Amino acid sequence: MVRAPDRRRGRSGSSCRQHLEYTLVSRPKPLATDPIAEAHRQWTAHGWGDVADGMAAVTSVMRAQQILLARVDEVLRPLDLTFARYELLMLLLFSRRGSLPLSKIGSRLQVHPTSVTSAVDRLEARGHVRRIPHPTDRRAILAEITEEGRATALAATEKLNDTVFASPGLPEGGVRTLIELLTELRRAAGDF
Repeated sequence: MVRAPDRRRGRSGSSCRQHLEYTLVSRPKPLATDPIAEAHRQWTAHGWGDVADGMAAVTSVMRAQQILLARVDEVLRPLDLTFARYELLMLLLFSRRGSLPLSKIGSRLQVHPTSVTSAVDRLEARGHVRRIPHPTDRRAILAEITEEGRATALAATEKLNDTVFASPGLPEGGVRTLIELLTELRRAAGDF
């Protein structure tokens, strides 16, 4: 199963804007030709051959992200998790005390503070985390993983390890090569 875009019109005040929602659909039949290879051919034919490889690389990474996210979502959905919430649970699980300040969570996951707040809200509503006061900084709040959160994180990890991480869809040796290439891209972007 993969997620396909379902474009709908939404209203916000007096203006309309397009929202992209994803709905679960059956895995489509493979296409007769590779649309990214066709886009590469078109780029070259229209005089942009010097950047056609870059376009194909970026488009391929974006499509690969959609494919992998659909696989991960399929595993996490029965546990009522998204990948972002799973990452947050695992970050807390791996922390020394099972808790971290919300600001540190945002920094480590490289997400905006409002995204952290939203994820913690949802995890807290499901009993996976709780907010507690920081022991030495009255201004800070910690997110602490609960036993239910630990159990859910470990169950999710077991399923992801078995169905996605053990076989991400690349030939032997390809995973290590991909990690090295993407690490260089992330380093050049200032990710670390």
